[in-house]
Amino acid sequence: MYRRAYVLLVGTAAAMGLWAVVTALILGRPLVDPEGSFLGPSWLRLPLLLGGAVLVDLIPRTLWKSRLRPSAMKPVFMQRLRTHWTKDRLLLVFLGIGCFYVTYVCYRNLKSFLPFMQDNMYDRELHLLDRALFFGHDPAIVLHDLLGTNVAAWFLSYIYLWFLPLVPIAVTVWVVWSRNLSYGYWFVTAQCLAWSLGTISYYALPTLGPGLEYVSLYSDLAYTPTTSLMDSLVNSRQGVILGGLTGQVQSVAGFASLHCGITLLMALMVQYTLRLRWVKILFWANFAITVVATLYFGWHYVADDIAGITLALFSFYVAGLATGQRFDHSGLTSHPTTTGSRIPVGKD
Repeated sequence: MYRRAYVLLVGTAAAMGLWAVVTALILGRPLVDPEGSFLGPSWLRLPLLLGGAVLVDLIPRTLWKSRLRPSAMKPVFMQRLRTHWTKDRLLLVFLGIGCFYVTYVCYRNLKSFLPFMQDNMYDRELHLLDRALFFGHDPAIVLHDLLGTNVAAWFLSYIYLWFLPLVPIAVTVWVVWSRNLSYGYWFVTAQCLAWSLGTISYYALPTLGPGLEYVSLYSDLAYTPTTSLMDSLVNSRQGVILGGLTGQVQSVAGFASLHCGITLLMALMVQYTLRLRWVKILFWANFAITVVATLYFGWHYVADDIAGITLALFSFYVAGLATGQRFDHSGLTSHPTTTGSRIPVGKD
């Protein structure tokens, strides 16, 4: 017997790991811990993340259910541990967070290696395509004229930057609290696929992005945290490429837009696996606003956003099939065909 979900999830992470290691050997550059000293050294971080995922469920629930009565805490704790933290749930958390962690770290390193592997850039071609799609106008200028360059800049900045903590939070939520284990595997497998396909797209069609290639188009924008982030990315890129720094990563690559892809992927997962209407509206709004922000600040061209949306749809569907989902004819709902440990099981 084998589990297609496990094979696809672990296989994607393993392929990304192999790609990163081989590329590092070819370039003679070390693999870098992209988060620096956050949560300690890299060998300690993954166990901390796994342990934290367990405790973030057990501790608040124990305190709430026991009403802070010490005598009631142990029974509540043990009951939750026995009924929720089964072998199958622990395996999902271990594989899900572990594979996502490996995939993401390799993504950051491969993105950093890109300038040393590819010297052709396609910014001019994608910029001309943008102007053609907007009838001779730049999308950014159209959005600046329509939305303004001050209040809207601050609002879009915070929505755009919310993506950074949202990704690890969402992965943790789905592997820890998904009511059907197949939903947890579906979400994290789709995530790993999307980040991997995004990395491939960087190498297939490398770009800097309009905000770095056509700086003058964005000179009128208010200085926001997004502006600060873009400046820091430029500085780190110059340090890695020109300064020869090997202890940090450069994170500039435009095609495809993983901000668009991952936020769409989250909206789709919420639509298909959660029941609360207001949560669905919130995540779809987050996706739509993120698309606007990528063009408004010059992170991406229109083609980048379309590519990000495409790889998200592909990852969502393939991961859904691998984890036993069956979509109805309307395409608006899915039906898990497996529960518990059967996620799904096939015969050799």
